[in-house]
Amino acid sequence: MFVQLQSRHKPAPPWATLLVVAVCVIVFLWLATLPEGRRAAVITQWGTVPAALLDANVTWLRQLTELRAARLVTAIFIHADWLHITGNLLFLIVFSVPTERVLGSLRLLALFVIGGALANLIGAYTLASTSAPLIGSSGAVSTVVGAYFALFPRARLGLVLPLGVFLEFVRIPAPLLIGFWAMLQLLFTYVGPAFGAVAWWTHIGGFVIGIVFALLSRPAIARRLRD
Repeated sequence: MFVQLQSRHKPAPPWATLLVVAVCVIVFLWLATLPEGRRAAVITQWGTVPAALLDANVTWLRQLTELRAARLVTAIFIHADWLHITGNLLFLIVFSVPTERVLGSLRLLALFVIGGALANLIGAYTLASTSAPLIGSSGAVSTVVGAYFALFPRARLGLVLPLGVFLEFVRIPAPLLIGFWAMLQLLFTYVGPAFGAVAWWTHIGGFVIGIVFALLSRPAIARRLRD
């Protein structure tokens, strides 16, 4: 697992990260209380369904009234199972907290929601004929990871490695770990069918969006830190 190294400064509470985590957990627990048929219907209704979103036979008016584009956002907060939500929220907490301290809470929240929606749109285009809903915050989390990569190019993360019967804590350059993660996403775009219907391009697109967002935000970050 990853462990964010402690800072010597006492930062403000990362309320945007906590809000996102709370919403994801609440939605997940709510869906868990629903009967299986009802839960599947809700996921289909509010997940991103590429075939429905990109249906050329549907008018723009119908798209708007049925809130099909809005599902690019709602899909971010829906997860399939405990493994799905745990993995996403683990990476979110590790990379989002330091990113939020630099970007600011509102900018981090905008990156997560808008960047996540754009990442879902990229994933939908790569799976345009798919009728299964794309769900999960993977794309949004990828935007945060991309922003972290751009903002902290020399950062080091604590990594707990199992060495025999002992756990060893080592410091690893964050770009090395993130680069390895990014290469896995690229690899999975070619072998993805073996792992199920996963929108790997959502992850890659989100990662690039996060890098661009962080680079464009540098002037605002500089002003914020001066203030």
